[in-house]
Amino acid sequence: MAKRSSKAVNRKSANGLMPDKASKKIFKNKTNLDNGVQSKTLAMQIEDDVPCFPRGGATSLSRHEVDEVRAEADAEFGGLVRESNNNRRKKTLQKKNHPAEDDTGSLFGDGISGKLPRFANKITSKNVSPGMKIWGVIAEINKKDLVISLPGGLRGLVRACEAFDPDLDIETKDADSSFLSRTFRVGQLVSCIVLDLDADNKEKGNHKIWLSLRLALLYKGFTLDAIQEGMVLTAYVKSIEDHGYILSFGLPSFVGFLPKNDRTESRDDKVVGQLLQGVVRSIDRSRKVIYLSSDHDAVSKCVTKDVKGISIDLLIPGMMVNARVLSTLENGLILSFLTYFTGTVDIFNLENAFPTTEWKDHYGKNKKVSARILFLDPSTRAVGLTLNSHLLQNEAPPSLVKTGDIFDRAKIVRVDRGAGLLIEIPSVPVSTPAYVCISDVADNKAQKLDKQFQEGSNVRVRVFGFRHLEGLAIGVLKGSAFEGSVFTHSDVKPGMTVKAKILAVDIFGAIVQLTSGVKALCPLPHMSEFEIAKPGKKFNVGAELVFRVLGVKSKRITVTHKKTLVKSKLPVLSSYAEATDGLVTHGWITKIEKHGCFVRFYNGVQGFVPRSQLGLEPGRDTSTTYHVGQVVKCRVTSSLPASRRINLSFLITPRRASEDEIVSLGSLVCGVVEQVTHRGVIVLVNANAKGTISTDHLADHHEQASLMKSALKPGYKFDQLLVLDTEGENLVLTAKYSLVNSSQQLPLEISQISPYSIVQGYICNLKSGCFVRYLGRLTGFCPRSKAIDDQRNDVSEAFYVGQSVRSKILDVNGETGRITVSLKQSSCASTDTSFIQSYFLLEDKIAKLQMADSKCSEVWTENFGIGSIVEGKIHEAKEFGVVVSFEKYDDVFGFAPHYQLGGNDVETGTVVRAVVLDVSRLERVVDLSLKPEFVTRFKDSSDILPHKKKRKREANKELELHQTVNAVVEIVKEKENYMVLSLPEYNHAVGYASLTDYNIQKLPKKQFVNGQSVTATIMALPSPSTVGRLLLLLKSIGEAETSSSKRAKKKSGYNVGALVQAEITDIKPLELRLKFGVGFHGRVHITEATDGAAAEDPFRNLRIGQTLTARIVAKADKYEKNWKSHQWELSIRPSMLTDSNEIRDKLTPVAFNFSIGQSVTGYVYKVDCQWVWLTVSREVRAQIFFLDTSCEPDELQDLQKQFSVGKSVRGHILSINKEKRLLRLVLRPLSTIPNGNETIEDQSNDNVIENVFSLIREGSVVGGRISKVLPGVGGLLVEIGPHLYGKVHFTELTDSAPDPLLGYREGQFVKCKVLEVSPTGRGTVHVDLSLRFGDDVTSLRDRVDKIEDLQPNMIVKGYVKSVTPKGCFISLSRKLDAKILLSNLSDGFIESPEKEFPVGKLVIGKVLSVETLSRRVEVTLKMSSGSGALKAQMNDTSSLRVGDIISGSIRRVESYGLFITIDHTTLVGLCHISELSDDSVDSIESKYKAGERVKAKILKVDNERHRISLGMKNSHFGDDIEIQTPSKLTSDEDEGDKEEGEGEEVVDRNGQMDNTHKPNSDHQSQVEEFPVLAQVESRASILPLEVSLDDIEQADMDVAVSWTEEHAAVADTKDEKSKRRAKRKQKEDRELEIIAAEQRLLEKDMPRSAEEFEKVIRGSLNSSFVWIKYMAFMLSLADVDKARAIAERALKTINIREETEKLNVWVAYLNLENEYGNPPEAVVKIFQRALQYCDPKKVHLALLAMYQRTEQHKLANELLDKMTKKFRHSCKVWLRRVQSLLKQHQDGVQAIVNRAVLSLPRHKHIKFISQTAILEFKCGVPDRGRSFFEGILREYPKRTDLWNIYLDQEIRLGDVNMTRALFERAISLSLKLRKMESFLGSAFIEEVS
Repeated sequence: MAKRSSKAVNRKSANGLMPDKASKKIFKNKTNLDNGVQSKTLAMQIEDDVPCFPRGGATSLSRHEVDEVRAEADAEFGGLVRESNNNRRKKTLQKKNHPAEDDTGSLFGDGISGKLPRFANKITSKNVSPGMKIWGVIAEINKKDLVISLPGGLRGLVRACEAFDPDLDIETKDADSSFLSRTFRVGQLVSCIVLDLDADNKEKGNHKIWLSLRLALLYKGFTLDAIQEGMVLTAYVKSIEDHGYILSFGLPSFVGFLPKNDRTESRDDKVVGQLLQGVVRSIDRSRKVIYLSSDHDAVSKCVTKDVKGISIDLLIPGMMVNARVLSTLENGLILSFLTYFTGTVDIFNLENAFPTTEWKDHYGKNKKVSARILFLDPSTRAVGLTLNSHLLQNEAPPSLVKTGDIFDRAKIVRVDRGAGLLIEIPSVPVSTPAYVCISDVADNKAQKLDKQFQEGSNVRVRVFGFRHLEGLAIGVLKGSAFEGSVFTHSDVKPGMTVKAKILAVDIFGAIVQLTSGVKALCPLPHMSEFEIAKPGKKFNVGAELVFRVLGVKSKRITVTHKKTLVKSKLPVLSSYAEATDGLVTHGWITKIEKHGCFVRFYNGVQGFVPRSQLGLEPGRDTSTTYHVGQVVKCRVTSSLPASRRINLSFLITPRRASEDEIVSLGSLVCGVVEQVTHRGVIVLVNANAKGTISTDHLADHHEQASLMKSALKPGYKFDQLLVLDTEGENLVLTAKYSLVNSSQQLPLEISQISPYSIVQGYICNLKSGCFVRYLGRLTGFCPRSKAIDDQRNDVSEAFYVGQSVRSKILDVNGETGRITVSLKQSSCASTDTSFIQSYFLLEDKIAKLQMADSKCSEVWTENFGIGSIVEGKIHEAKEFGVVVSFEKYDDVFGFAPHYQLGGNDVETGTVVRAVVLDVSRLERVVDLSLKPEFVTRFKDSSDILPHKKKRKREANKELELHQTVNAVVEIVKEKENYMVLSLPEYNHAVGYASLTDYNIQKLPKKQFVNGQSVTATIMALPSPSTVGRLLLLLKSIGEAETSSSKRAKKKSGYNVGALVQAEITDIKPLELRLKFGVGFHGRVHITEATDGAAAEDPFRNLRIGQTLTARIVAKADKYEKNWKSHQWELSIRPSMLTDSNEIRDKLTPVAFNFSIGQSVTGYVYKVDCQWVWLTVSREVRAQIFFLDTSCEPDELQDLQKQFSVGKSVRGHILSINKEKRLLRLVLRPLSTIPNGNETIEDQSNDNVIENVFSLIREGSVVGGRISKVLPGVGGLLVEIGPHLYGKVHFTELTDSAPDPLLGYREGQFVKCKVLEVSPTGRGTVHVDLSLRFGDDVTSLRDRVDKIEDLQPNMIVKGYVKSVTPKGCFISLSRKLDAKILLSNLSDGFIESPEKEFPVGKLVIGKVLSVETLSRRVEVTLKMSSGSGALKAQMNDTSSLRVGDIISGSIRRVESYGLFITIDHTTLVGLCHISELSDDSVDSIESKYKAGERVKAKILKVDNERHRISLGMKNSHFGDDIEIQTPSKLTSDEDEGDKEEGEGEEVVDRNGQMDNTHKPNSDHQSQVEEFPVLAQVESRASILPLEVSLDDIEQADMDVAVSWTEEHAAVADTKDEKSKRRAKRKQKEDRELEIIAAEQRLLEKDMPRSAEEFEKVIRGSLNSSFVWIKYMAFMLSLADVDKARAIAERALKTINIREETEKLNVWVAYLNLENEYGNPPEAVVKIFQRALQYCDPKKVHLALLAMYQRTEQHKLANELLDKMTKKFRHSCKVWLRRVQSLLKQHQDGVQAIVNRAVLSLPRHKHIKFISQTAILEFKCGVPDRGRSFFEGILREYPKRTDLWNIYLDQEIRLGDVNMTRALFERAISLSLKLRKMESFLGSAFIEEVS
């Protein structure tokens, strides 16, 4: 609906008509002065955004009339009073007797005292304010907003983002356009809150009211305690569950639930985000859930209860309340409700929709009524109510009338003097109330409405607008309202001419306004016929012009001012249905293409003009004649309204040609070249018509087309041209030989095409496929999948527009007119030599044209006939051949490559005789051959030329068309795409064959070499049409059958069982390819080559070309792959070739008769990743699972080499599948044979298990592949068959290794031994495997498989299975476990058993007790208890051998070497400094630390002195390091691999992971003073995070004192001073040592691949160092996504108690996103997540450090602002804020200090101010730092620590005078002597020095 004119709008009153100047004068009725009764005349307040018409001239009231309406409010009704003296006196009297009434533009609240107001509250555009809550109804639903109809005719807008609460997670930007329409409906009542008002500067008083439907704003202040049962609440559907709907009230404190079993839920389906109302049935206050019921009757009848102390914030628009009438007002009622509140009801919201003048009689004082809240203003506490019957039922009033409707007999219900009329419109089914303002009553100024209109009389009214909430229509009685053609938007029609006034001009066009106030847009291109640079100068605002409507879409109208369109008298085309053939109309061009123009008409209708209908001259470009935006007159040639297509023509009256001039499509014509242009050639046809030949249509060969065009000159005559199409009067011609030659077969209509036929055509387009054009516009489409045989090639690169092609018709759809074709060479290959023939013919034409220009003679070509012998002289010898010159022709040269010399040794100047193989007329080059077989093929060669024809006849006598011949390649011409062949069997006749074809011109060509033998078919004998050449067709190019071969096949036939003589054409590993008869092909399967057992390579004695006798045994299976390559199945088995009666029985199909366990033989035809596939016969296949082929891992790894294609394999049947005719074989015989003839599908679980038992039995050795490495001591899951897995227990992995899983990975092949096979209850099989194959006595002795094998005091080995607070359990074998009590774990105290004995650690202990019945075994690890056998083993040097590689830990570092404790022993060896490294070692202390893990080689063992010499040089180690330990303790090697938490992970020289560990408790008993290095190691094991976390304070660590060794000399005792110096030095070097340890980890000991990282992670799940290093490794490979995945995995894996480790990963994740992500969004997301898991303060500090390090100062400052608010009690945060300001050289430090002092606790003030002062001294202004120190020293003058800090800063600054003055002040302090001495002693001495 359009807006009103500004003149009309400015005259409306404040109550709906919005006057320009509201009159506030009040008149009183003399008859009512005593009793104060108000006038019966009612004040009307109407406001709507619908347009109204300007009213006429001014009018005034007489004195008598003024006396009758004294009490009327002129401001309310907008009447004007005549300015006379009497009126002025009357106004003066009014001012004296009565005060001015309240301004109706403002609202009054419930705090009414004294005199009641005269008028009811009404909201207008003037008093609407943000925060006001209003009830409304949805009037429109758009894509991006909702239009809400509000009380008083106001309209508000709700953006899509404000229609839902944020907690619903509804992305309105990404939602589809119908999302709002699915969630809301027109006519839905909603409660809104005003967000903002946007004033429109273009029209005064017009405001946009922006609303919100968010419940979080409406229910602000609601609590669960305030909600009572029976209340009506509005909620969003948050999610849909099985039993109901989860509801959201926009508040986080409680949620709602609506059960689905509610009987009202069957009415409609809810969607997420939908608003619904419900009655509170119950409240679960413990779970904070409100249960609702959405029964419509209950909701509409529910009344809000009177609750004591209810607040206005708890009132929501739409609430139903019980009220009572306090008083009646002039235009409504004032009511009291809920005890404490009062509200007003205006006259348009009464119960009766048609209130008469006596409406007040129905509302006596204290009358009880039901009302609903219409609006609330919290600022003024004003409340508006409604008594509307429809709204009381919680339904919007019906809209029974439309804007623009005219009603002739509308009844006047009430006349309001000076305001308007209330009218009853006779709508159906019920009447509709309407109100007519006084300004809309008549065109002139209306006077005396009560005399002009009587109640009950009928009038003619037109609906002007509608108030949806009140159900009130706005009417107009003006005569002009019934006369105009345009009243609203609905009256505007496309094509109509209108007058409009220009309101605004901008760069996009002009905004115009029609006479009715409707606005429209005139786009810039439509403001004039030509382009306008400055439209503002040509079109003046306010000017009235004539326009024509272009289109109407919704309420958007576009018009044009193009004169041709505005003044056009032609019919208007505004729909596709109006486009009849022959219609002439105007339009404008919107787009210009090469093939035509697009023309737009009215209402979005569009048509297309093909190039042939543009009326262009031949060769003229479209863009030079027409331009976009040009108005054109066009004629409709055809239309398809259903397809929205219109074909047009610019030729209004096309010239009719005579019958003689008409040229039909597909006819052959001749033409003379008139002009050669850049686009093609223009020719004159039949001396009248003109035609065009595009460049691509000059030749079938792409290269020849440009040559032909360059050679053409005006006047050249084309003998044959084919008419392809017509463009108006211009003909589209082609000179392609392929099209001209097949002109009779080219289709013109779709009915002429038959499926599966081959049709010649050309490519016209390559978009989304290939479009093949025939005659006219008949076009076929070839999908990409049907274009090329090899799908790897791109279609756009395989074809070009204009290319000649052969197409195979696949499908013809007559209804849609679509033709689907195929261009694959396999189905469209040429069956003739037209392709190469056209090349030679056109080459001859081009040569003649060029010779004509150069005036050269063509005589030389006659003397160089193909196959003739010529004589020449060797002109030059080159690397690739010799050049021959001829005596008679100086400009003609011959060339003979080395291959054609025939072994002759030629020299320059030698005269030779050669045979002409080819002639290039364009280049004047002759290809020669000096081979003896060519030159000497004729005995008499003395006279060459006279015998030329004779030789040709002799050669051609035996040659016949369609004859298959064997040829030899002589010359391959890659550039010209053909090759020269010789036919040895036919006197070396010379022929020519094409290397390519129509459809494969741009594809890679098949390669041929000189001397290669090929098979070809003779397709054309030498003749003038072939330019004297013999043309051949290679079988590789044309596979299609010729008609002659088809006839030959029909004449001869073969049956199954016939014996044939066949020639071998190809030998493949599994079959022979043969040909027999005429064009018949067959194959011999490898199983049909020999009888009996399968022989190895049965085809080894056969050769290609050999003739065999074979018998036809069957026809080829059409469902078999490549069945088209052979038609028959043959056999060459000796038994099949015997002529006996048994042959017929052998030819019958053999039944599929196999049994399980049977031995069969087959040949390998395929090997994939899991199966070896065999062919047992032509119809039976077999498969062998790859793990069944061998048990050796090396053989399984090289499966492809073991089973080559064609290899003979014998196996035993394990299972049978009759349907698929498939066998499963195994290479080894089955132990037991189950039921024989059951297929896999039919077998029950018992039979499947039986098959497994027959294949796998206890003790057998099988091959397997590791499927999964189970965590902890789970062992391995190994695949041993298809869907069959076995488990390797942890103790069965190896013979007592410290880390049994070391060296195993997923996918690795292993050799397994079956320990046990047992069925399970679920129908599956459980298989226990072992990887231990040790047969020596030691390994057998160490195995404990049964509990009976255990005896007390027996030494056993086991792996830690689990650790509990009371001890641990160890696995002795796969079926035997033992327990170790906590007291038996060690001789000494163990602080953390979990760390000392991680899961998987190998331990050696002694059996304490064995309970056979309960299977309980107890073991101890103590060495002090019991015999000393274990100790003896641990301390025995005899078990060590020179050359063994051992592992151990550094016990002590000395200047001369390292003392190393050997693992699993108490032995200590010395590695001298000379044996540490091949290079010199500078500082042994900085490179090695006590406790580090190392590997060494035993160099010398002294058993008598118990001394062991070790070496660690790289030269001592080979490529494979095998760690050796004493033979009696081999099971204990590398025990430290499984230790976690205490040590750092390193990588040995083999890349294998190894974990250091703390010495065992027995070692600790010998330690005099153990070093506390836990914190150092912890820090060294974490990757530097590049951020400082100052909250983590590190305590100083004591120096580790080395323990003494019995092999080392005792060092002299150091004095106390030396110890202190060493301790201080150790503290100073602590950071350097940690950095050195980190560097060693980074450079030497970190993994180098993802697999190695995974191994490390399995042992150190909680180590952030390893995780972060893993991330860095992935970043080095540029795999950012993988690094992110590792970070996420680390955060999920690290234990929640390891806060520091998690924080390290979070910080690394932040650095990753900052570097590679999309900052700051990505960083912020990670930051928000980190806050949920880590200390917020530490996370904030880490992010701040990252921002500052990367110089993102803006983000750092924003973060600091947030931190100072969030952590205002943190001294560190404020210091960071100060530090940031100082580093950026910004002011404001003092302000920050003042804020910090106010925020920080008092005990932190000194620390903060002193640290700020230090920062000022270091990087700020020292004077400001002195001020800070002076300030705190004034308050704390005796704090010596502050004086010390102050003095230190001054000393560091270097100002001697300031320092001395400060010392003087410090000396004068009144301190105790001892405190003064300790304070000033050292400081003063240093200052003096």
